[in-house]
Amino acid sequence: MENRSHFHTLEELIRALDKERKLVAALFKDRKKLSFDYNLARELASRKDESLDFLTRFGIVRYNGDFVELEDVYLRFFEDVLQVNEEISVASVKEYIDNLNLAIDYYLAEKNQGRKYGYLKDVRRMLRNIGLTCVRSVIDLKRNIDNTYKNEPTYHIKKKKLVNLDQKRRDIAALITACERLIDEKQATFFMVAMDVQLHATVSDVRYQLREVYHNLIELDRQIINYLNLIEYQNRLLEKVQKLKYLRDQLLLESNTDVSARLAAANPLWMEPRPKYTLKVSLSMLRNSNEGLQLIKDLVAGKGKGRLRRSNLAPPLSADELTLQQRVMQMVDVSEVHNAFIASGDNLFHFVMNYSGAPVEMDTDARLVLFCQIASQYVNRLNITAERRQYQQFDYPLIYAKQ
Repeated sequence: MENRSHFHTLEELIRALDKERKLVAALFKDRKKLSFDYNLARELASRKDESLDFLTRFGIVRYNGDFVELEDVYLRFFEDVLQVNEEISVASVKEYIDNLNLAIDYYLAEKNQGRKYGYLKDVRRMLRNIGLTCVRSVIDLKRNIDNTYKNEPTYHIKKKKLVNLDQKRRDIAALITACERLIDEKQATFFMVAMDVQLHATVSDVRYQLREVYHNLIELDRQIINYLNLIEYQNRLLEKVQKLKYLRDQLLLESNTDVSARLAAANPLWMEPRPKYTLKVSLSMLRNSNEGLQLIKDLVAGKGKGRLRRSNLAPPLSADELTLQQRVMQMVDVSEVHNAFIASGDNLFHFVMNYSGAPVEMDTDARLVLFCQIASQYVNRLNITAERRQYQQFDYPLIYAKQ
């Protein structure tokens, strides 16, 4: 085999990782233990010592005494892709902003259109990377804040970690402000001159991502302050408990503190469940008294408890009510009136007011309602003119059928 220290093609790298995927997955899973034994790694490797030598020579794993570890470059890559990294670095965002400034300067100074387009593509790519990196950074930041508060056992280390994470939050917010200032102020000329459809879409997406990240940073600020206050309160409580324990061990608790007076003044019974005392009727009273006999009779009759009472039933329906009854309501068919109006050639209001084919008697209000129904339901078939007439206190337009 040729002795080399790097892969020549991407296919070689993918093939090597796939071949040793069990070992690589186990090393990544136990990356925090720092004690992955060589013999266990040898068992997981496809070709034992030969595979370990191959992975070591190509910089995928390294030996640490009797243990095996993933190289940092692969470890960081897997953590970034799977979004489980604990170290939050804002240097990459700052580097993207610096490179973005350089690419814009190159674009403005370049005269060749082909190379100008290449710099424009670099600008779009860097803007997308800035947005994605900020989003990932705030996700990692929130996860690290929660893990630190919940899993770090040492008070001083927990406090220092939270303070450091708060500084990371400030750094991310400062970089977001710097990126927005670059787009709006420092490089405003470039974004006016070179703004095409793709660049406009990229800038809009990045602005939206940065806005969402900034809102999340405000929430993380509130969360960090809350966690710091909680651990400070827990630490003060722990110190008080330790002092009380020391005084108790030294038999000085009652003489040096007012604990006895405070316990005497306290009423801890509020934490106990409220007792329930059930009252039962005496058997002798039920047997030997008129009141007891009456209670038994009421119970048998269903008058004892509310759940034993029979509900009030409605009276049964009569034979007349069970008889099928029909009621016919006379109504005006609007479509029939409309068809008659189309054939009449008259204006709608005059036709409705003089219509005599209705099956029921219609007063003036009913005829006005019929006029409005036809005018609204068949508006596409009517010619509503601007000429108006007066009828009593009503003002109506002249409406004819469309020819």
